[in-house]
Amino acid sequence: MRILVLNCGSSSIKYQLIDMETESLMAEGIVEKIGEDIALFTYKSEKYTKKKREMVVDNHEQGLQLILEALIDPANGVLNGLDEIDAVGHRLVHAGEHYSDAVKVTEHVIQVMQECVSLAPLHNPANLKGIEAVKVNMPNCPQCGVFDTAFHQTMPAMAYLYPLPLELYTNYKIRRYGFHGTSHKYVSLKAAEFLQRPLESLKIITCHLGNGASMTAIKNGKSIDTSMGFTPLEGLMMGTRCGDIDPAIPIHLQQQLGLSVDEVNNILNKKSGMLGLSHISNDMREIENEVLVKNNPKAIMALDVYCYRIKKYIGSYFAVLNGLDVLVFTGGVGENMPILREQVCRDLEAIGIKLNLEENSQRTDGIQVLSANDSSVTVLKIPTNEELMIARETKRLLS
Repeated sequence: MRILVLNCGSSSIKYQLIDMETESLMAEGIVEKIGEDIALFTYKSEKYTKKKREMVVDNHEQGLQLILEALIDPANGVLNGLDEIDAVGHRLVHAGEHYSDAVKVTEHVIQVMQECVSLAPLHNPANLKGIEAVKVNMPNCPQCGVFDTAFHQTMPAMAYLYPLPLELYTNYKIRRYGFHGTSHKYVSLKAAEFLQRPLESLKIITCHLGNGASMTAIKNGKSIDTSMGFTPLEGLMMGTRCGDIDPAIPIHLQQQLGLSVDEVNNILNKKSGMLGLSHISNDMREIENEVLVKNNPKAIMALDVYCYRIKKYIGSYFAVLNGLDVLVFTGGVGENMPILREQVCRDLEAIGIKLNLEENSQRTDGIQVLSANDSSVTVLKIPTNEELMIARETKRLLS
């Protein structure tokens, strides 16, 4: 079975074609800046070097058509025809409380996503465009989807309810939903597989750290709490998002500084986090360089705040889980920034976390055991693979 995995953003389509017999990657790439004056198209396969081409791409339908043409191109393609694509798996973002598992895309799924546009105004419309683009270009190809929120639907009410008037939940579904669910699920499964222990027997904290960042407490293989909330803004400090703050601050900014709702929203989502505190960048590679090479005090301060907040969540989830077996770092930052992992795990011996500093300093591919021999908690670095998880779920649904 060959599955095309699509992750459609508001102006982009990331894609991977996966051969599920071997779970090998046949081709991958991205269409960027859809609808702008000049779009960028990247395609890579085993026999073709990754290149960026500039062109005009007016909409997602054209973007998908570009991808499909590249896959069957006589010179550089990997397929003889589109009929060799058995299914399309989508990364979908928000379905409210409707789905706790992967789904076959039906009219009901589309209707639910439309109803949840207000909960994910940037993501759901883009996801719907991707579904429609597949319908136009490959009308007979089955489509499946994995929602970011699905894995977290196992959270108990005490974890997902906010202490607001209850009717705000019952009437308007204002609650914690959580995101990055596909990644958290994938790395928890990989951790159990790597340790050769039943997932149901493990207490796990997963740290998905990228430009967006979230943490999840996993018990008996299920999410019981997660740091992102009603939106992806809540929780950890991120690249440009503030994470947890006093909820009165946005009100204060409007009342005292005369800022509009849109201006406050822009500050919290796009001008805060690592970028806002450091005044350098939201790219942690640049922050790491400023800390290690230039000893920049602003970068050091911002990194201190970033790591401190992760440490606090580890402590709170240790309490929620009543112990801890495995701590997982994943995502672009979690996988590639040793100084961050060292700083997060420092002084956590009281809850059984002790890092092997020499092993942690090594930058290697694949799963890495980072904990010291006398650490009662196993600390792992596990590269996430949301696309493969989506492909696996698609295969399971269609089988």
